[in-house]
Amino acid sequence: MKLLRVGTVGAERPALLDDTGVLRDLSDTVPDIDGALLADDAALARIRAAAASGGLPALDADGLRTGPPVARIGKVVCIGLNYHDHARETGAATPEEPIIFMKAPDTVVGPDDPVLVPRGSVKTDWEVELAVVIGRTARYLETDEQALAAVAGYAVAHDVSERAFQIERGGQWDKGKNCETFNPLGPWLVTADEVPDPQALGIRLWVNGELKQDGTTAEQIFPVAEVVRYVSRFMTLYPGDIINTGTPAGVAMGQPEPKPYLRAGDVVELEIDGLGRQRQELRSA
Repeated sequence: MKLLRVGTVGAERPALLDDTGVLRDLSDTVPDIDGALLADDAALARIRAAAASGGLPALDADGLRTGPPVARIGKVVCIGLNYHDHARETGAATPEEPIIFMKAPDTVVGPDDPVLVPRGSVKTDWEVELAVVIGRTARYLETDEQALAAVAGYAVAHDVSERAFQIERGGQWDKGKNCETFNPLGPWLVTADEVPDPQALGIRLWVNGELKQDGTTAEQIFPVAEVVRYVSRFMTLYPGDIINTGTPAGVAMGQPEPKPYLRAGDVVELEIDGLGRQRQELRSA
């Protein structure tokens, strides 16, 4: 299933994109798409039954904003340097274990919402990423099978980063990762049953119409199952938590000088096979 949330900020309603591309209203079926729903097999079964019955009312998508596909996110866990080609382009050694950092849930915005270039920024960068959405409480997972069983689905994420804040201002990466609007998510949460192999997805990003990133999740150093299992050793994962799994080569930081960092007025578009497409206009904070 392709689950999403539509409407104005703070007033999104749950919806489903059916197999014919028609947007369907889920408001009378479930209250929202959040961790509680993703952990509720009966509620998910109700959605599937309602979709199969053909009785879900259609929504007019014209002019309708798409919000983040998951409400009330508990935490956003991110994996750094998780693609072989990205590590090579930045001159970094291949990590021996996954690099973990965090983003605040309030960085998450809709897939087509504006992204704000922070005040004083000179190195705002793009990163298209596969997001894993957790659907079961996960702690100390032992096997890859257990890890994948904890995954509710997948989405497109844009891990926007300010490299000067991240690398040149001391401390941890968090300063360059947690600026407002720095994690567009969506348009859909695609349930795990529709993504049989998360390591076989094309992943792309354009800036002002120019293709910048064109990779595949097969290049991940630590695949999805290993990432989920690994993270569960260090923190409990709850339904509705998000894991951003890293970005392929092609970020601005990896380009020759002068590096083409983002500025107000730029347009970024990104997509992952089967998971939909995002488009953001950059504005000044």
